[in-house]
Amino acid sequence: MFFLQQLLNGIAQGSIYALMAIGYSIILGVVGLVSFVHGEVIMIGAFAGFYVLTFLYSNVLVALLAGFVATWALGMFIEKICYKPFRNAAREVALIATIGLSITLRSSAQIVFGTQQKFMPDMFGNRFFAVGDIRIAYTQVFVMLVVVALCIALRQLFFRTRFGIALRAVAMDKKAAALLGVNVNRTILFGNALACSLGGISGVLLGMYYNAVHPLMGATMAMKAFTSTVFGGLTSTTGAAIGGLLLGIFENLGVAFLSSGYRDIIAFLILIVVLLIKPSGLLGRKGVEL
Repeated sequence: MFFLQQLLNGIAQGSIYALMAIGYSIILGVVGLVSFVHGEVIMIGAFAGFYVLTFLYSNVLVALLAGFVATWALGMFIEKICYKPFRNAAREVALIATIGLSITLRSSAQIVFGTQQKFMPDMFGNRFFAVGDIRIAYTQVFVMLVVVALCIALRQLFFRTRFGIALRAVAMDKKAAALLGVNVNRTILFGNALACSLGGISGVLLGMYYNAVHPLMGATMAMKAFTSTVFGGLTSTTGAAIGGLLLGIFENLGVAFLSSGYRDIIAFLILIVVLLIKPSGLLGRKGVEL
């Protein structure tokens, strides 16, 4: 039963990693670059949800909406200042721009939000139900339901809407998409905003899961998102989601059977092992697939 309890905890935590990784994978697809500012996007989303819950005494759905809106706007801002001006420049220029913005956002957050950890209101009152000896917290159920609902919605978006088809076309080949009449710049703008908004929602879920938010939480979460994406396959949102789930499970099992000090080490080890054995990830393949 102990193993099953840790497995459940890992799936719940991995669901959040999966959402972060899907956002990361979308950025890689439509922008074509690694984003060094995604961790701070997650952090901003977490604080948006925190302030809505703390000062507006609203419910969790409004908090998720706040995280979505705040980071959607931030995603459009990032595209405007980090990606679009350097579309025809060397790739390193845009990467450096995201590093600079990441440092700026992190430092600004420490000034605006303070340097201390803040405690997210527990909207579910630490309640749980039991299945045999396994305790399932309401927060875990809520997290998993939100992530599953978003994955289904994204699937419909990618394959049932003109915007989703345009996103996939731009991710596969920007020049060919432009020749077919797709507005590439606008698709990248909204695609990056969508990816960042997924990061924002995952930030709110993280705050709820751990009952805490912190201005420096972004760096660790960015590494988790990147590791999950590499693990599953850089070019596949499905692979990224699977990678996030597996990372969450491995982390929880590692903490349970070894020590909590190994939590972040496990992510680094997985990243190194995957890069050495299968750099394309579990489902990665040549080309880009959303």
